[in-house]
Amino acid sequence: MMSARHDAPPPDLRIVPTDSLQPHEEHDSQRAGPLIERLRQEEFVINPPIVSQMGQNQYVILDGANRFYAFSHLHYPHILVQVASYDGGYVELKTWRHIVSRWDAGQLMERLRNLPQIEIHDGQDALAIAHILFRDGRTVALRAAVENTHERNAALCEVVRVYQQNAVLYRTALSEPGDIWPLYPEALALVVFPSYQPADILAAAQYQAFLPPGISRHIIHGRALRVNYPIALLRSSDITLADKNAQLQHWMQDKLAKRHVRYYAEATYQFDE
Repeated sequence: MMSARHDAPPPDLRIVPTDSLQPHEEHDSQRAGPLIERLRQEEFVINPPIVSQMGQNQYVILDGANRFYAFSHLHYPHILVQVASYDGGYVELKTWRHIVSRWDAGQLMERLRNLPQIEIHDGQDALAIAHILFRDGRTVALRAAVENTHERNAALCEVVRVYQQNAVLYRTALSEPGDIWPLYPEALALVVFPSYQPADILAAAQYQAFLPPGISRHIIHGRALRVNYPIALLRSSDITLADKNAQLQHWMQDKLAKRHVRYYAEATYQFDE
């Protein structure tokens, strides 16, 4: 396992064609709609998506699929991104857990039993595509009769869609149910997923074998936050991509000269998302 980094290079910010980005996961329908409406009126890009190079002039989205979906839906030609690489030692790949809230455990199980590819077993199972830990202490394993990664991811999407469309879904990095239940009093279950490797993320993007939203968790050492870059410069179709990137470089130089950029090495919590 990679040890925590306490240094990071300056963020590699670029403006790229919106259609050069490839997601590795489905967008979150609970988040995408409000984000689209917000971006119609928004003046600034606050937190740019994180992407990694995938072939010539193509990028896989590591984090920010909903922001990409919103830009695509609004037909904005260009998008501001931060480019990072799995090979550089500054990107860690972990997994989110899903908190299922404001629904009924019995209905959840009934809907899952109706999925044709899913088998439900009590307890832990090394071959499970996911485990569900209920508030009452029960654990069930979900297995899928699939032959390849594409089918496996599709089956997992069906599972997540069940509670995404009927419950309220939260993501968490916490692993102990005892730490989660007091924070989410209306939660009924915690969904835990297996670990993934960078090759899984790249394959999901290349072959459009998308993971469900909110499973992969990329920790970027040196992530650019609160960037506040003008969206008007991205919306414009009258400025070439080269000129937009030249403007971005001048903007970055000005920010650094005025000491408006600060690096925090410690892990942080933000309370204004």
